[in-house]
Amino acid sequence: MEINVMAILVAAIVPIVLGFLWYNPMLFGNAWMRESGMTEEKMKGGNMAVIFGVSILMSLLLAFFTQFLVIHQLGALGMVGAEVELAKPSYEAFLADYGNAYRTFKHGALHGAMAGIFMVLPLFAINGLFERQSWKHIFINVGYWTLSLAIMGAIVGGWV
Repeated sequence: MEINVMAILVAAIVPIVLGFLWYNPMLFGNAWMRESGMTEEKMKGGNMAVIFGVSILMSLLLAFFTQFLVIHQLGALGMVGAEVELAKPSYEAFLADYGNAYRTFKHGALHGAMAGIFMVLPLFAINGLFERQSWKHIFINVGYWTLSLAIMGAIVGGWV
């Protein structure tokens, strides 16, 4: 079982591209700005090179971790301590039988969406409640991350 570097790199671009669309005034940009208290002045005040650089780095980390959510065969690799050369013959037999099971775009998207609903929603809701954010603000952000993770999961899980 090898890491598909190309799938991770492509998946890491998803939050950036989707963010341009999601937070565009034609979709949720105006509502997000209003609900978050963001102004045009604040938007212009940040160092965009740093913001995008760190965002890409974080997206790479997220894309790398996504494979552990959507590729079930990595659990078998963990069972042998990630030392394939020391694994018993049953490990190779298992991978021969099930090496590509559930390795589809659809299955990856399902697990990515589940990560959005069962991980991102609780995290953002808890923080949002304590920060006194509106539910509208919380759902705009959670929707973005749930869709991002679904697409990332589809890419990472289905790109065999």
